[in-house]
Amino acid sequence: MKKKLVLPKFKNEDAERKFWDTHSSVDYFDWSKAANVIFPNLKPSSTPISIRLPNYMISELKVKANSKRSLLTGTPYTRHILSSCYAG
Repeated sequence: MKKKLVLPKFKNEDAERKFWDTHSSVDYFDWSKAANVIFPNLKPSSTPISIRLPNYMISELKVKANSKRSLLTGTPYTRHILSSCYAG
């Protein structure tokens, strides 16, 4: 197996970014020894957005969200929009 190279010291993050743009981490790290890590205390970040929809579309979404066939019956129609986005 090829000997791994020694990682240089970087003056700042910009220098490190430029370095990794032109080098492969495979030359510096043995990824076969890498371990999966879980960060249980991290909270997902979110950003509020506003979207404009035609009135008829909002009405249809409200009907779908409140229909008996919907898995989201009784939930706000905005939640129905989110589930539709995630479903693809």
